[in-house]
Amino acid sequence: MNAMRQSTMEVTDKEKINDFLHKTNIGHLGLVDENVPYVIPLNYVWFHECLYFHGASEGRKTRIILKNNHACFTVSEARGVMSNPIPAKVDTAYMSVIVFGEVTLLENINESRDVMQAMLNKYVPGYYEKPLAKSHLERYVSALGSKTAIYKITPSHISAKENKLDEVAKFTPGRTIKMDS
Repeated sequence: MNAMRQSTMEVTDKEKINDFLHKTNIGHLGLVDENVPYVIPLNYVWFHECLYFHGASEGRKTRIILKNNHACFTVSEARGVMSNPIPAKVDTAYMSVIVFGEVTLLENINESRDVMQAMLNKYVPGYYEKPLAKSHLERYVSALGSKTAIYKITPSHISAKENKLDEVAKFTPGRTIKMDS
């Protein structure tokens, strides 16, 4: 992998990266369809050091993965804007993680159930009184007639970057340049 150009912003703390991947809700799956980029936002779960997402068992995403299973999955979180009297120094605070790897379709019903349970625990903790039954995954068909496919990205490389929020420079509505001069 390429070295990060802004190495001072690189995050190498695995615990911080894991925590971030556990709590952030939306990621963007990057695939290549022939020579055309294809990026889609998805719910996901970081589970047992791998990234999982689900979707229909048919469609463009599935067709692309069957042809080329190399992917990246980007997760980011905006943390504020920092004002500055010099326009070129206005900046945003954020954290982002990119997981690079290969996508595989889960075939094992027990693993699929465990992943979907982890996803339910992430997005609607405590909502269901009973764990997800394997039979739900075996029987479920969407309104469009497709079954649910669960995919796994096994990381080959993870890159993380953070631009920390400067609370003194944090922009809030009503702030003007006169306040910073």
